[in-house]
Amino acid sequence: MILGLFLTACQGEKTVTTSDSNGISAEASRLKSHVRFLSDDLLEGRDTGERGHEIASLYIAAEFEKYGLKPAGDNDTYMQRVDFRQAYLEQSSVKLVLTKKTEKIALTYPKQFITSANPAELNAITQGEIVFVGYGIVAPELQHDDYQGLDVKGKVVVVLSGKPKSFPSEEGAHFGSTFEKKRHAKEHGAVGYISISTPTYETVRPYQSILNFLHVPAVRWLNTDGTPAKIFPELKNTAYFSKEAAEILFADTELNLQQIYAMLEKDESPKGFDLHTSVMLESTSTHKQISSPNVAAILEGSDAELKNEYVLYSAHSDHIGLAKTVKKDKINNGAMDNATGTAVLLETARMFSLLAQRPKRSIIFVAVTAEEKGLLGSDYFAQNPTVPASSIVANVNLDMPILTYEFADVIAFGADHSDLKVSVSQAAEKIGLTLSPDPWPHMALFTRSDHYSFVKQGIPSVFLVPGLQSADPAIDGGQQFNQFIKTNYHNTGDDFSQDFNWQAATKFAEVNYHIGLTLAEQTKRSSWNKGDFFGERFSK
Repeated sequence: MILGLFLTACQGEKTVTTSDSNGISAEASRLKSHVRFLSDDLLEGRDTGERGHEIASLYIAAEFEKYGLKPAGDNDTYMQRVDFRQAYLEQSSVKLVLTKKTEKIALTYPKQFITSANPAELNAITQGEIVFVGYGIVAPELQHDDYQGLDVKGKVVVVLSGKPKSFPSEEGAHFGSTFEKKRHAKEHGAVGYISISTPTYETVRPYQSILNFLHVPAVRWLNTDGTPAKIFPELKNTAYFSKEAAEILFADTELNLQQIYAMLEKDESPKGFDLHTSVMLESTSTHKQISSPNVAAILEGSDAELKNEYVLYSAHSDHIGLAKTVKKDKINNGAMDNATGTAVLLETARMFSLLAQRPKRSIIFVAVTAEEKGLLGSDYFAQNPTVPASSIVANVNLDMPILTYEFADVIAFGADHSDLKVSVSQAAEKIGLTLSPDPWPHMALFTRSDHYSFVKQGIPSVFLVPGLQSADPAIDGGQQFNQFIKTNYHNTGDDFSQDFNWQAATKFAEVNYHIGLTLAEQTKRSSWNKGDFFGERFSK
């Protein structure tokens, strides 16, 4: 059945190519066949740990083998197996009671607050006095410390969602991340963590919309000893309060919620204080272990010394699986997200395999799993690389390229942080493209895809997408992008029936090829810009 589908996908499409100086071209028919197969209903949305993603991973590994690439997974295979724990919240088990002086107030789940499953414990109870800690951010580089003068040891902290408006976008996304906030709460001795909605956050992600994810499991990859990674077991329970619950919590305190919101509107950061209220939160979780692979392969370099350095391409092969809906079509096929990126990864690998003289540095291609669960597969690979971590010189990440129009430029999120900007620009010029600046700096996309896992290991990285400038003046690239986000992103409409432009796909594969070739051939390894925040914070 799979073989028949693959053969069908490879037939009937006229090859469209653009040539480079080595006589190597990207082929539209190959890109189309990859996207067709990876987004087929048979794969049921390629959810992490499910059969459909296993089929996709086997397909990717077979392609790598076809190109003569060296296995870079476990035990001389293309697969790097990652064990995950799924934690499911027993919805009826959740109880939260506030105690204000002698009054006990039971909040209603999930109308007034939500909580999530605990990946470390089946039964979790948190009790303690509550301390408000502003945004819960510690950022010495920005002269900001919300914990200054506060004692939260053995207590439950309450934090505002988000970050101050004055924070730089990308640095602020780091400092304002939930992971960093929980880390600081743990380091200051807290035993519980509550975040509250703000007007800004409510416009981005309304509380009501979050209720759609009540039954989605918490997922973490497992260490070799079986413990879940990237959690803080000291924080036994966490919760997110609606505005209604936050108003109850801050009633008759040093500042009420409206006063705090008024300060936020003026970009003032409220100082923390004791709320003279205690909380008891309990919940029960169930655990399930699953396994899912990253797929990795190496094209070995030609230089006796530089072949021990690696340019790394990444693209996530997973998607979000089956939708919980009464509609007939339940399959989130993930054609644009990210069958296109995976297809370009494969075609780039094939193009490199055709070189008579291989580049000086080696190139490693990694199709990562569990991006949709929180960049987990790339995080696992970045922390457990199958080549020496210090030998990875750069990462080029491919995630959801919108291939519906022929673009005239490319965008490399994160390029301003390292000399990759020059390398990407030079490579783009070789096929008549320009490098455009980030059109959405306020969204901090540099921190929101798999490349960021490698950034946190000190590796200069970019997240490459087609630009918004169209080669056809009659087509608005920005409108094409927005239309996809509005109608098909994480939706059953993201399937192979979309109006793909395969000439754009070949162009995107070729610019990726040229970027990798430039990085693999240049004399010096890629480096962070002097004084760059991310380079200073994460360089090993």
